[in-house]
Amino acid sequence: MRNNVSGAGDVAALLQRARAGDRGALGRLLTLVERSDEATAEVQRHVDVGAPGACILGITGAPGAGKSTLVGALLRHALGAGHRVAVLAVDPSSPFTRGALLGDRVRMSPGGLPAADVFIRSLATRGQEGGLSHAAQTCAAVLAACGWPWIIVETVGAGQVEVDIAATADITVVVLNPGWGDEIQAHKAGMMEIGDIFVINKADRPGLMDTRRHLELLLSSRGADAPDVSIVETVATGGQGIEALWREVMACKAVLFTRAPSLRRRRRLEHLLGDALDAHVAARMQRLLSSEAGAGAVARLDQGSAHLPELVDELVAAMFQPPDGTKPD
Repeated sequence: MRNNVSGAGDVAALLQRARAGDRGALGRLLTLVERSDEATAEVQRHVDVGAPGACILGITGAPGAGKSTLVGALLRHALGAGHRVAVLAVDPSSPFTRGALLGDRVRMSPGGLPAADVFIRSLATRGQEGGLSHAAQTCAAVLAACGWPWIIVETVGAGQVEVDIAATADITVVVLNPGWGDEIQAHKAGMMEIGDIFVINKADRPGLMDTRRHLELLLSSRGADAPDVSIVETVATGGQGIEALWREVMACKAVLFTRAPSLRRRRRLEHLLGDALDAHVAARMQRLLSSEAGAGAVARLDQGSAHLPELVDELVAAMFQPPDGTKPD
């Protein structure tokens, strides 16, 4: 296995140390999950990825909404109230280093509050579609296994409000700004489905009431059976509205953890299983395309001696053929 971890014993030892409070071991586990699908699978063999206990708070919204500043303000408030909080900040990947561009997370600094009660980690998207790192859910599971009761996941904000955060988070906060009527309209379907709490950040700017009315109108069209959601106005740079937002988060947690714990677990496991299957099939497909059979298929397509659909069928059959060459049942 890559990344200087040779097998199950090393992962188990790292996990044991991380559970005992070794931040270096925790950081190495998260690095493994980020960098290698094989290492991710090894970590998943030692962690109950759907275990209850931690509350995962997802923060999403379009670029410029002030998500990092809001996360920083929430973090300071939670720490001040005596909570222990881990943050996974999913950042764009550098095309040169493939690392997280915003790794310093200056805007989230808890500033003077107990360092033992906070853990902040950036995760790179590696160029994936959407704003949520493929590794984020497993990293959240590792943090939960190591005793972090609150985990905040901030998404990139890749030009739209991402819906994949809802499969990872227990509570999803959608961040907007005044004057974003068109932005709300453009992404209303996804927002109406994923948002538990809507935050109008930078509420000291013009257009606040128009944006709030527009949002309330869209939320009212969801139907009588839709769960209740709340709208909170904040100015994260000055801390205004953060206490009210935290109250809404706590109220939402109380409802979710008492009324629908099994539903949350099933949703998360379904998403994790789908991601694992996607990664496994993609790896097999890449190996096949790089093989003699893949090169032969490309040559036949280039020569016009075979059509694309039949080549796809042949390669899919080859991809799932057992190693001994026999055909699957």
